[in-house]
Amino acid sequence: MLSVRNVEVVYNDVILVLRGVSLEVPKGAIVALLGANGAGKTTLLRALSGLLDIHDGAITKGEIHLGDTPIHHLDAPRIVSAGLGQVLEGRRVFAEFTVEENLRVGGHTRRGGLTEAIEEVYELFPILKERRRRTAGYLSGGEQQMLAMGRALIAKPDLILLDEPSLGLAPRIVGQIRDIIAQVNARGTTVLLVEQNATMALSIAEHGYVMEHGKVVMDKPAAELLEDEDIRDFYLGRGDLATSYRDIKHYKRRKRWLS
Repeated sequence: MLSVRNVEVVYNDVILVLRGVSLEVPKGAIVALLGANGAGKTTLLRALSGLLDIHDGAITKGEIHLGDTPIHHLDAPRIVSAGLGQVLEGRRVFAEFTVEENLRVGGHTRRGGLTEAIEEVYELFPILKERRRRTAGYLSGGEQQMLAMGRALIAKPDLILLDEPSLGLAPRIVGQIRDIIAQVNARGTTVLLVEQNATMALSIAEHGYVMEHGKVVMDKPAAELLEDEDIRDFYLGRGDLATSYRDIKHYKRRKRWLS
């Protein structure tokens, strides 16, 4: 479905951010992309969705294919038409529009069937149907995240990119978002899930990649990542390795992939 091969990205012609990133997202799968802030995850998503130029960035090496279509030289509208959708970090709903107006904006590329598509979103997110005439800026954080996802799904993408969908949400809402992502995937949409919440992401993903400093440093089936010592220590919490805050503060074991 999605193939990324040795992609490099430069900002402002001088700042190298992605350093030969390669990954695969098979059709029908959920693939997790993990990493701390500054690892390059959002830059990779911008490269996939054609949004680099807005940020003075450019792909300087490598290739990206969506199915059989090379998309690394396409602009954002043509990439959307090729079957890729994205939910940006921070939700980015149109705060002054109603819920339904937001959904209609998401369907501007559709040719017919918009009413049916909106009803499908309401079936997936019943709370949005209840709030259909409410101004989006007055929704809760979790409801805004659902609206952002619903707006992206209106265009019927083959692949959806989710950038930190659990960011800033309460644990109960994070669980709801996780379940909804699994439902979206079960309905046939392939998912690339970018998350700092590794536990949530790996609980529904089939495979996972870990990025640091603009490079992929590890990739394994999600179940193996959950059991990996480094992933458990640095992304899932340290478990029994520390007994006090002082131990955590001075814990400096080097990650094996950096050795």
